[in-house]
Amino acid sequence: MRVENPANASHCLSSPDLLPLIEQGNKEYKMDEVQLGSHTIRSHGFAIARTHMHDWLILLLLVVIWVVILIIHPFYRFVGKDMMDDLRYPLKSNTVPVWAVPMYAVLLPMLIFIFVYIRRRDVYDLHHAVLGLLFSVLVTAVITDSIKNAVGRPRPDFFWRCFPDGKDVYDKWGNVICHGDKSVIREGHKSFPSGHTSWSFAGLCFLSLYLSGKIKAFDRRGHVAKLCIVFLPLLVASLVGVSRVDDYWHHWQDVFAGGLLGLVVATFCYLQFYPPPYDANGSGTYAYFRVIEESTANTTNTINAANLPNAMTGEIQIANQQEPTDNGFMGMHLARNSNSVLEDVESGKS
Repeated sequence: MRVENPANASHCLSSPDLLPLIEQGNKEYKMDEVQLGSHTIRSHGFAIARTHMHDWLILLLLVVIWVVILIIHPFYRFVGKDMMDDLRYPLKSNTVPVWAVPMYAVLLPMLIFIFVYIRRRDVYDLHHAVLGLLFSVLVTAVITDSIKNAVGRPRPDFFWRCFPDGKDVYDKWGNVICHGDKSVIREGHKSFPSGHTSWSFAGLCFLSLYLSGKIKAFDRRGHVAKLCIVFLPLLVASLVGVSRVDDYWHHWQDVFAGGLLGLVVATFCYLQFYPPPYDANGSGTYAYFRVIEESTANTTNTINAANLPNAMTGEIQIANQQEPTDNGFMGMHLARNSNSVLEDVESGKS
């Protein structure tokens, strides 16, 4: 009887039939890995916006709240004659106009976000950067104008707002009796904190954190030149704050508080969507790397599932090869036992 060689079992496991399937799985894995960097607005934009629908609704609510706060009349703080010594600075126009603030604090960062999206094709980064920036600016605006109305601190040029003709008048308690333009007087009670400065730091600090993550400024390789890119937006925001003091629209305390407020809010809003810039994954959003992990896990499971039927086929082939071999040996063993019994019987009869 013919006995199969057990070495065929190892031959089945290393059969060339397995190689095309493994190579196909590896190609699919690499294709998925490449496609992970190509999440476009068309393919994933609607799904991301729907996931963050509540965030956008809260954003619209913040806009409404901010508009209402702007309508509310600020607190008119007591201003005595002896306080006018620090409030007699000349009434000047703004070096940085009000309309310019959203241009460099909101639109400029958005243009940079769009440029990065064109290069990387990552809609997660674009969506979260825009959403985080808008939250940073609007939360800062709501806090800033709320404090402005509550504090009602006079601006350094309050005297000329209150008495444009230079003739000051006071009531019996020593408080001012202004006879200037009402809107100008109202604006004169909104010194603390500086809105220009808080808006500037809210938008440009967010941009600074964004750029530091993208260029990997804290990768521990000692490229100090990257810090110039990181500090540039902060320098612009600081110069805007200095201009508010130079224009006599704010006291230095107003500018300091506004800058600190914008800086803190921008940092919190950035960290809601991105790892810290010094993190190994600081160049992308939390959502992006979460998608990578899920896709990699799904691809690995797909490859394992594709290899499972082939592995089962190999085990069946091994079992089929072993079964006749065992039966053959068993048959030879039974034959030998039968011959021995016959020999014993014949010897007994004799």
